[in-house]
Amino acid sequence: MEDGTRRRAKDSTPGSEVGIAIGSPRERSPPKRFSLQIEDPATYANGPLASRLASRWQGFYANKDFGNITLLIALYWLQGVPLGLAHGSIPFLLKEKLSFAQVGLFSLAGYPYSLKLFWSPFVDSLYSRGFGRRKSWIVPIQLVTACLFWWMGSHIDSLVRDPAAGIYEITYLFLAIVFLSATQDIAVDGWALTLLSEENLSYASTCQTVGINCGYFLSFTVFLALNSTEFSNKYLFSEPRDAGFLQLGPYMAFWAAIYVLVTLYLILFKTEDAPTSAEEGTYGIAETYKTIWRICRLPHMQEFIGVLLVAKLGFIPNDSTTQLKLIERGLHREDMALAVLIDFPVQIFFGYYAARWSKGPSKMRPWRIAFGLRLLCSALAMATVYYFPEDGLTTGYFYVILLTKVAGSMASTVQFVGVSAFITQIADPVIGGTYMTLLNTLSNFGGTWPVYFVMSAVDYFTRATCLLPAGMGDAFSCTAQESRTRCEKEGGTCSVHWDGYYIVSTSCILASLLLFVAFIRPAVLRLERVPTHLWRVSKEYSK
Repeated sequence: MEDGTRRRAKDSTPGSEVGIAIGSPRERSPPKRFSLQIEDPATYANGPLASRLASRWQGFYANKDFGNITLLIALYWLQGVPLGLAHGSIPFLLKEKLSFAQVGLFSLAGYPYSLKLFWSPFVDSLYSRGFGRRKSWIVPIQLVTACLFWWMGSHIDSLVRDPAAGIYEITYLFLAIVFLSATQDIAVDGWALTLLSEENLSYASTCQTVGINCGYFLSFTVFLALNSTEFSNKYLFSEPRDAGFLQLGPYMAFWAAIYVLVTLYLILFKTEDAPTSAEEGTYGIAETYKTIWRICRLPHMQEFIGVLLVAKLGFIPNDSTTQLKLIERGLHREDMALAVLIDFPVQIFFGYYAARWSKGPSKMRPWRIAFGLRLLCSALAMATVYYFPEDGLTTGYFYVILLTKVAGSMASTVQFVGVSAFITQIADPVIGGTYMTLLNTLSNFGGTWPVYFVMSAVDYFTRATCLLPAGMGDAFSCTAQESRTRCEKEGGTCSVHWDGYYIVSTSCILASLLLFVAFIRPAVLRLERVPTHLWRVSKEYSK
């Protein structure tokens, strides 16, 4: 068969609705309403890599949806900025002066992103038809977020300098910001389905991945490095200074300006197509909530929900506490930022291959294997804290920490892709958005609800006594960060008898292992064998 020759796997008579075309990408016929186009590997160019990349970029730039793709990346990028602060940088800054229980209190600020299902029907149903269904939410949300960022730009640094007195105010502020970001995410996800043309819908998930990860990366890794006094004095300042190059207040004020600029572009230059009458009739608040309830009543669904809510219990201490314990033991923030920087491409790489491993009849098999690996990595991470060098971090030990973190992230990525593939398989296409949002919300919530209790338990089970020099006073408990700081100021030594971190981590790992053997693994094996039609919800389902 000659190169460039097009062959049809289905009749291509005029008016045909479906076709499969095989041939050179440059010789394809215009796509039909429902078409599958396969590139013939024999037609690939064998030129230099740089030329092929330039050709791919030129083709992408010429895409008719290039502007909309760029806009989606920008909107998702804005979501990643507050998430990187709330889930990454702020806990690190707070832990320097607060106890684990107080940092656990702040972790409640991240809950709205795991609960957005409960108000998503309102975002889908209430809007101004003239202004735009999605713009009706995105524009005011971004303006309110910009105002909050701008106000916090002149107040947040003073709050972070003395977080014990303002921990509730800090938590409420970031709770509001994460709530706004989660609501914006609902609107942007819905807009992506109509903003892109049918042949470019596959770019929607790419825009989300690139945008959110870039925003998160800037607000976590880059910000922590630039905020670090040691990093700034070593790489940026010609003379040592007492503060890092970038403070939290100016950083948030900068992003307030970016929020305003993007929002002005939406108001002045971006129009949104009015929803069709069919689309308007599909989204009813009451009907959506009834659909969610019907899904939860399906056979086998309760068992799957139970798996989603408890499957991450054994990983929570490692995910939420280990990095903070390493900082407490002497790991510098810039070293942790470097570890995250190296970890980032590993997640992308294994995310791609995990999608391939999750194909076939046993889509959750990679998830089950990664479960055991992730428990092992959690135990190894606990060991890296225990054996942290007393004389300070060495290069060899940093590589040990990095290897443990990368292995854990690899297992986490495989699990995420594996459960996503299974959810995609069982989701009812008639109500796919509601179905997938429900299960993804439950999966996310399974990783957030234990955080507060785990971090509070670390302090609860810790026993430590401040031993003061002779004649300086009686010994006192130094479990909390405030008492530990007082102990250091008075020249004492905080002697730890029992570290709650090891107790809580070991308990969660053992409990998770028992749950996996007794409940999670058998349940997943059963759920994989359930026929697809038994997961479906029909519109005629009795109410």
